[in-house]
Amino acid sequence: MTTQQDERICVGAVAGAYGVRGEARIKSFCARPEDIGTYRPLYLEGQAAPIRLRITRPVKGGFAARIEGVRTREEAEALRGRKILVDRETLPTLPDDEFYHADLIGLEAVDTGGAVLGRVRSVQNHGAGDLLEIAGPNLRQTVLVPFTRAIVPTVDLTGGRVVIDPPAGLFDDGRKPERGK
Repeated sequence: MTTQQDERICVGAVAGAYGVRGEARIKSFCARPEDIGTYRPLYLEGQAAPIRLRITRPVKGGFAARIEGVRTREEAEALRGRKILVDRETLPTLPDDEFYHADLIGLEAVDTGGAVLGRVRSVQNHGAGDLLEIAGPNLRQTVLVPFTRAIVPTVDLTGGRVVIDPPAGLFDDGRKPERGK
């Protein structure tokens, strides 16, 4: 059963308080970070009622913002770590070669020969491009795969899978040894 929150996409998060007058520090996950202030309605993770968020200024690592009803530093700090969500249908349609991270999470990852490598656990970006975190029962630890057309030539949302053409050794080091070897 899908809940309404399952149909919402994370567009940012509250990173803590900013200043002493109830402003919150907001980290945006939008392609254009300032777009987070334009989506309506916005929701805080775990909260059914929409919130009103007004960006007041850019700050290092994000934006300072006013969240309606939040008046003190302590109230803003209490929201730290909460995701900011938007209803999926309010997001723009993407070109065929672009994807929302939420659509990639949970897809089966297979190699070019069809062998299952695992599932996409998360999509990360540490500044040098998106990485797919692949987890699976035959992996000792998760494997980070660069999300480039050369390494991930196929994303099949309808079929529920991504095809990965990994560089030599990327998955070999993470696999559990076979018994008896």
